[in-house]
Amino acid sequence: MPTQTPPTPPTSPHSAPGSTGTAPHPSPRTGYRSVFAVREFRAVFAAHVLSLLGVVVSEISLTVLVYDLTGSPLLSALTFALGFLPYLLGGTLLAGVADRYPARRVLVVCDLVCAACVAVMVLPGTPVGGLLALRCAVAAVSPVFTGTRTAALTDILGEGEPYVLGRSLLRIVSQSALLAGFGAGGLLLAAVSPRQAIAVTAVTFLCSALLLRCGTKDRPARAGGGGALMADSLAGARLILRDRRIRVLLLLFWLPAMFVVAPEALAAPYAGELGVGPVFLGLLMCAMPVGHIAAELYAGSVLSPRGRSRIVLPAAAVGLLPLLGYAVRPGLAWTLVLLALTGVGAAYVIGLDQWFVEAVPEELRGRAMTLMTAGLMTVQGVGMALAGLAAEFWPVHHVVTGAGVLGTLCALALVAEARRSGAAGSSDQRVERPKGETGLTSM
Repeated sequence: MPTQTPPTPPTSPHSAPGSTGTAPHPSPRTGYRSVFAVREFRAVFAAHVLSLLGVVVSEISLTVLVYDLTGSPLLSALTFALGFLPYLLGGTLLAGVADRYPARRVLVVCDLVCAACVAVMVLPGTPVGGLLALRCAVAAVSPVFTGTRTAALTDILGEGEPYVLGRSLLRIVSQSALLAGFGAGGLLLAAVSPRQAIAVTAVTFLCSALLLRCGTKDRPARAGGGGALMADSLAGARLILRDRRIRVLLLLFWLPAMFVVAPEALAAPYAGELGVGPVFLGLLMCAMPVGHIAAELYAGSVLSPRGRSRIVLPAAAVGLLPLLGYAVRPGLAWTLVLLALTGVGAAYVIGLDQWFVEAVPEELRGRAMTLMTAGLMTVQGVGMALAGLAAEFWPVHHVVTGAGVLGTLCALALVAEARRSGAAGSSDQRVERPKGETGLTSM
């Protein structure tokens, strides 16, 4: 396992992140290859690939199954929506799990719970209401799993360069799953029934649990386990959100993501406006992930840690500007270019990861990562819903243009706030508890 990176030298809380003397002094470059040299990370990576493909395939299969059982487009669409909505509840009410129990135990139990839920979905007698409830249960567990795993990466890889690259690799896999998973799901459904395809998902969750149980070390919990779980989770969320710097970093994760989903949410109606078929609709859905993967691989492989830190605020500020090109109702080729460029802008997140892990105290790290994940998924669901609602009243290309304008204005405001608050400060500038407060459970 790599040695821990020395703490980052302090910076002025009032200096502008990304300018000379303001960005943290990250550890030297190590490269993606060195991250894969860590045995524990290889187990985490393989488990991530398995469970993610399973989730994508199950989403498609469950949507098809619900439609087959009911013939209702609304219930079929609701199945997808339920993949977002419970994130907020699970990420806020259950976040304390990530810190008060050992990470390996949490990860394995989450996988087993998901496998059990999926196994019940496969049973022929499970009613539609039961299928939707089980979908909610899986979605509520997901932010706890993701937050715990993200926090555990700092134990496996350290808090510096290896952690950033490890997070980058998991994010690249997530983007790639959008490209491969939906295609694999479609091929699987051509060969087997929806329930049989869902059964495959149960196997992927079980394999993920086995990899994590056998391939990672059993480390102690980050924080004590006293007090009620929900109270502990909410207290941690309050403690995290009342810190000005951490709030800005969370919003830099969340707000651009809420607007960037508009063109993907409206890809089908825009393809209809252009008069193109399903193959070209697939290209529209793939363009943004391809741009993101390419930019993140470049940032992780070529840019130094300092370089990644310097691009965070500029890239966040201009990342949504390509969407303004929708104003001229571009044809297919130019639309693909605009979407790919928008995906490139999302590469700022690789530097933002380092700022966030430095800003959050270790004893709050699991809850902070869970809250960040839950908020990210929730705002994307909200963004999709709002884009769809707006498209009921205005042409799709105007809606996407509006998302680009509003998103850019929000991003510029956040960048200005980040510069004022020193949101890219070093790890010694931590969340401060009120006087006399010794732990979260006392709140």
